[in-house]
Amino acid sequence: MLALFALMAAARLTLRFAKLDDAARIPSSAHGSTEDAGMDLHAVEAAEIPPGSWASVGTGIAVEIPPGYEGQVRPRSGMARKHGVTLLNSPGTIDPGYRGELRVTLINHGPAPYIVRPGDRVAQLVVGSYAAVEWQAADDLAETARGASGFGSSGR
Repeated sequence: MLALFALMAAARLTLRFAKLDDAARIPSSAHGSTEDAGMDLHAVEAAEIPPGSWASVGTGIAVEIPPGYEGQVRPRSGMARKHGVTLLNSPGTIDPGYRGELRVTLINHGPAPYIVRPGDRVAQLVVGSYAAVEWQAADDLAETARGASGFGSSGR
């Protein structure tokens, strides 16, 4: 089992990208580690986001995600904790066929305006595999201990 984990850790995916703006920065790990799942996305444009408002901020890059993989644009925890700023649609999904600019829609839940400057880290990108799904209609589904218990069923 340990050998399987070592093999998985050694596997690397190469992503092709295009800089759409001279100021664009290649997504990178904040700690420079191959063990970091998220790669920081940087703004190429400025924005001021008043409390309760949102803004779309460009990153100046486009990516070529191979079939069988997806990109997820996720919030940065420090922005949420320190400023109340997060992503409006989280996670944002980047499908393998998309070739446009990666843009980040930030929302300010904090009490003060939030200023985005070119070069600021505004989100993180995580790339992972997904399973293609084929739907099959059924008259009944296999029984489970949970059954149909949904929202709020596990207690407070």
